[in-house]
Amino acid sequence: MRYADGGGLSERGRATREAVRLQAAEWFALDVPVAEIARRLRVSTNAVYVWRRRWRAGGRAALATKGPGGSDCRLDRQRLDRLAQALEQGPAAHGFGEDQRWTLARVADLIARMFHTRYTLRGVSYLLHRMGFSPQVPAHRAVERDEDAIAAWRKETWPAGKR
Repeated sequence: MRYADGGGLSERGRATREAVRLQAAEWFALDVPVAEIARRLRVSTNAVYVWRRRWRAGGRAALATKGPGGSDCRLDRQRLDRLAQALEQGPAAHGFGEDQRWTLARVADLIARMFHTRYTLRGVSYLLHRMGFSPQVPAHRAVERDEDAIAAWRKETWPAGKR
């Protein structure tokens, strides 16, 4: 099963699951056996027992979807946009001069400085993924790299060494 970017089921997936539970509720009212409901809906009998217990306690409303799981993002849309702009400016613009790569620790530090909100490294990773950033690392190349010398070596020296 593929999950939405934020994790968990998409809105459409939740609606589909809810429809299955509500169909089960109709059959609970008709006293259809649990095993038969599980077979018809192609779910486990344990799931049907759980649904029936919830249905008995609260009716059809107890089987309704409760929305997406997890906690809400601590940064609103405006702050996420400001963070994206800051990330586009690069690490040097924010006092990270050693190299020009964003690390999770640096982004967490930037978020703490900009918004006075702490994130764990894993939380920063989830946040960046949700914002559309990928964890790709650029290839490291020496400043002194001579492409012409490398091409000549590959053409002349490398084939001689293979013989």
